[in-house]
Amino acid sequence: MNTLLKDKKILIMGVANKWSIAWGIAQSCIEAGANIILTYQGERNLSNLKKLTADLAGISLYQCDVTQDQDIIALFHNLEEDFGVIHGLVHSIAFANKEELEGAYYNTSREGYHLAQDISSYSLVAISKYARPLMKEGGSIVTMTYLGGERVVQNYNVMGVAKAALESSVRYLSADLGPENIRINSISAGPIKTLAAQGVKGFRSILKVYEEKVPLRRTVTQGEVGDTAVFLLSPMARGITGENIHVDAGYHTMGLL
Repeated sequence: MNTLLKDKKILIMGVANKWSIAWGIAQSCIEAGANIILTYQGERNLSNLKKLTADLAGISLYQCDVTQDQDIIALFHNLEEDFGVIHGLVHSIAFANKEELEGAYYNTSREGYHLAQDISSYSLVAISKYARPLMKEGGSIVTMTYLGGERVVQNYNVMGVAKAALESSVRYLSADLGPENIRINSISAGPIKTLAAQGVKGFRSILKVYEEKVPLRRTVTQGEVGDTAVFLLSPMARGITGENIHVDAGYHTMGLL
């Protein structure tokens, strides 16, 4: 696998800390020979990334707040000046206020709904628009979703609706970008112990159900999601676009658990 992405420039957005799914993807991409570019938001995130990447050569860090169009424009302008081309993009960005992730969905606030959609869904549309001109040799975009975008998952609420919009955006973007040999797919990962997941009420109970009921009788790891991302970013997946790949130990195949 160490040559699948040899010398490819891969932009990964959404690494917050060592538990992030995006960090697992970054590690897999590095093992596959890629040159990694990471984005950060704020000094705290930058400090975390510097610690994570201290022993890794050739990692580039760029500021980007995806809620600000000017930040997105500046990011891809700088990438074009510094690299000229990128070959892959990983969008692993999502956010909702904690209070929107419990109770009845109909209590979602207008502000909370807009925020979740803006960061978790619209940001994919915006960065795809500005990444497209840099994918001069074709490319692959991968975003992260969850089963709560397809089914009702208790306490996922507004984030599940945002993920449904994200998955629909993948399909529409695949039609727009395909003629330019740019593919876009999503990975629906099973529950992984990230800091973001800890914000979902009852998360530990979800993990217990996985370990007892899913076909593989275990949860999945960052590395397994990362390796799937490498496949989708590589020429091995050159015929796949507009798809949602489940990496969840088979949970999505089961009935009500």
